[in-house]
Amino acid sequence: MKLSEEKKALLSTILCLIFMIIGFILEKSGTVFYPISFILAIFFGGFKQTKEGIVDTFENKHLNVDLLMALAAIGACIIGNWFEGAMLTFIFCLSSALEEYTTNKSKKEIASLMNMQPETALLLDDQGKTTDVTVTQLQIGDRLLVPKGARIPIDGILIKGSSTIDEAAITGESVPVEKGINDELFGGTINLGEAITMTVNKNSEDTLFAKIIRLVEEAQNTPSQTASFIEKLENTYVKIVLVAIPMMIIIPFVFLGWSWNESFYRGMVLLVVASPCALVASATPATLAAISNGARNGVLFKGGAYLENLASLKAIAFDKTGTLTLGVPVVTDAIFLKNKQESLNILLAMERQSTHPLAQAIITRFEHENTAVYDQIEVKNIIGFGMETTIGATTWRVGKSAFNEYTTISKELEIEIEQLQNAGKTVIYLFQDQEIVAYFGLLDVPKPEAKEVITYFKQSGIHTTMITGDHEKTATAVAAELEVDDIYADCLPEDKTILVKKQKAMYGINAMVGDGINDAPALANAAIGVAMGQGTDIAMDVADMVLMKNDLKKLQMSHLLSKKLKRIVTQNIAFSAGVIAILILSNFFQIINLPLGVVGHEGSTIFVILNGLRMLKTIPIEKKSLQPFHTQKTELV
Repeated sequence: MKLSEEKKALLSTILCLIFMIIGFILEKSGTVFYPISFILAIFFGGFKQTKEGIVDTFENKHLNVDLLMALAAIGACIIGNWFEGAMLTFIFCLSSALEEYTTNKSKKEIASLMNMQPETALLLDDQGKTTDVTVTQLQIGDRLLVPKGARIPIDGILIKGSSTIDEAAITGESVPVEKGINDELFGGTINLGEAITMTVNKNSEDTLFAKIIRLVEEAQNTPSQTASFIEKLENTYVKIVLVAIPMMIIIPFVFLGWSWNESFYRGMVLLVVASPCALVASATPATLAAISNGARNGVLFKGGAYLENLASLKAIAFDKTGTLTLGVPVVTDAIFLKNKQESLNILLAMERQSTHPLAQAIITRFEHENTAVYDQIEVKNIIGFGMETTIGATTWRVGKSAFNEYTTISKELEIEIEQLQNAGKTVIYLFQDQEIVAYFGLLDVPKPEAKEVITYFKQSGIHTTMITGDHEKTATAVAAELEVDDIYADCLPEDKTILVKKQKAMYGINAMVGDGINDAPALANAAIGVAMGQGTDIAMDVADMVLMKNDLKKLQMSHLLSKKLKRIVTQNIAFSAGVIAILILSNFFQIINLPLGVVGHEGSTIFVILNGLRMLKTIPIEKKSLQPFHTQKTELV
């Protein structure tokens, strides 16, 4: 079985560590063959990096730390410090293995997204017969049959029938949308109602689903500014060190009267003390500790760079449904105008025969009520409106107000209903023949911790935005409760991506928080993409960090963790760079010998590692003095 690159890197690191430990034990026991074990450690740990460094140097004319670390290990061995050479190799090998794991991700998210896109469609001819064809064969103007429960194969217009469409894959909204004649349909969404007929209005490569795939691919193939900066810095650093080593050997020998042995000795000491071992350890252990801390607290970071960048966050955008809100509608208002017990009995009997999210919300709201059970009730679904049943001589209906256009509504009742609608709530009615006997307001309410988290980011000077595919009234109601800085409603995936790109250009480091397929392009284009753990696989795959427990407070904790990491890494870099500078100067003035150089070099490495391990400590979340969000539950009889 062929090993993946990640497994190869891990195996090399383990072998390097094993042979390094064996060599250390053999050296302490006085065995003369101990260098062989250290050579094996350096070989297994440094072969891949050294090979890549040589190839990069000759093919791309680019010098990197891989080559410098190989020379440092060889230099340590030349002056007789075998353990030092193996240790340098091990630390760098470990860093490379972690980089391999975090940066060389497979693009399985693209494959999984494409698997959700239908491959075939039922093409209708003039005689009404259907033919199973591939989606790529479809042309604009073709007529298609979409059976009940099937995915809509391609973007188009509904020309026959009406249905309820689950557009969660596109808009991310939990409530299905009613579609009628001439309404637009999107490929990848699901037909929950009866069979419909549609006409194709876009080619397969131009559908909304196809755009999502392209946007994700484009974002993933664009290198970050940080990656480009590190590459340039690495090249410069290696050149400086490689030039300094021969100068350290030749100049004192020729101009200062040093012996050749002393000059060469000082050159080898410089090669050891100038190696970036402590600088590498300045960030890696601290970052690993922070990532472990996050994982322990339910936050998955896909790389240290994203955790570090979070400290410099200037703007954050949230999807609404499932991110800031619970993701399912909740009955916030229940008003019974007459016959409450009888109305409730029949209402639940009807709703229990539906899987619609609104029906489930009503069942959840009243499931603990004492109600009579109607075993033999027959319910008829009326697409686009709701359900109806007849008990005795009375017809009961539950659904939208358009269910019975002849019902007379008093001015007072009309005002009360309008108030609910203006608050962004979906209003459902229960009819007894021609009379409204009850009505209910439903809303996807904010999560309990949402306002506290929004307040934290605002107080931290970070611009907050809510971007949603939901309607403006509903979005405005939620945004007003949470007090976000900006709100954008009725957004498709492409709109969300454009907004996130604009914020990235304006603020630099920005974040997007979402949970749906529709959020994937925006997550991929943000400087930091944050996915909710209970969201879709594609959102979690393209995101840079995942809140595994769907708890927004973990996002606040992550920001605090990142700021602490930034402080510690800054301390480590300043300390390690200072030590290296002192060691280099001390070596030039012949103040230190090799053992002291090793002690200073390794001592600084141990210090920054221990300082970095402080990131394992749990970050306390300061509680704000906020009024908790209360769901309004009005119940009048």
